[in-house]
Amino acid sequence: MESLRCLAFLLGYAAFAAAASEEGKTWCYASQQCKVPDCKEPRLWAKLYSECGNNKQSPVNILTRQVTYNNSLKAFNFINYDVESNHKWSMENNGHTVVVQLGQSEKVESGGLNGRYKAVQFHFHWGSEMGNTRSPGSEHSIDGERYPMELHIVHIKEEFSSTDSAIKGKGVAVLGFFIKVGKKNRNYESLISNLEKIGTAGQKVEIPALALESLIPEKKDLTSFYRYTGSLTTPACSEEVVWTLFEKPIELEWEQIEEFWKKVYFDKGKTLPMVDNFRPVQPLGGRIIEKSNSNLLLPPGNALLLVPTAAFLASAWIS
Repeated sequence: MESLRCLAFLLGYAAFAAAASEEGKTWCYASQQCKVPDCKEPRLWAKLYSECGNNKQSPVNILTRQVTYNNSLKAFNFINYDVESNHKWSMENNGHTVVVQLGQSEKVESGGLNGRYKAVQFHFHWGSEMGNTRSPGSEHSIDGERYPMELHIVHIKEEFSSTDSAIKGKGVAVLGFFIKVGKKNRNYESLISNLEKIGTAGQKVEIPALALESLIPEKKDLTSFYRYTGSLTTPACSEEVVWTLFEKPIELEWEQIEEFWKKVYFDKGKTLPMVDNFRPVQPLGGRIIEKSNSNLLLPPGNALLLVPTAAFLASAWIS
């Protein structure tokens, strides 16, 4: 499928030849190389950013049979996630993804975190479709299976004033949510309806702020999660990031997912659709992935209602 996509992209390559030498100094995804062959795709990121070649990188594949259950991973306390801010959100096409800047009033604590963290932005990773074949776009995987999309909500420790300072101070925590094909999610309509306004790289638009909790599963479904220490999944791949990946996925209908690669482009000329903007999984090495024991977080009468992890994930990608 990738070779067919490259062939299609190469039909218009001449228009990009002059820009290729400049783009060669930047990082990109493999799906961009057909038109900008000199840019550095994920396997070459370490040539530009040495930390991308270190041994605590993200994303990873989570093998559920090898996780370590940690009873200290209690439920999160979500602060102001249920509040609609009076300020608008700024949504941008940054040339790599769709990113929404937040007002930093939404915060999380507990959940095994060391302190309180404020939400600074969220962004997405997604796949593609070629003919009747759908390619998943989540960065993390569960037992080798990937989802159509993945949402990352980036938080920094309360005492830091910027993401850069939080990275240097090892104060970054990311909440990750898988997105699967399901019923239409009306909470995403205002966001998706504005994608066309940020079709080209560098474009921004203000959108009405939502209660952040409206974009993620219900609180009762957020007691089951995985935890490990990794990195940012884009250069400079800074490490010591605390990762939380929730087991319960978000649902969007397929037509909503399609809007991301139909409306958003990597380039300013709208010739290179933004597709497959994910980093492949990285070696886990000696790291341990922990899992919350959600049985301990629910009343005894409800614990028996939990669906075992393996059975829940058996539906694979995952629609």
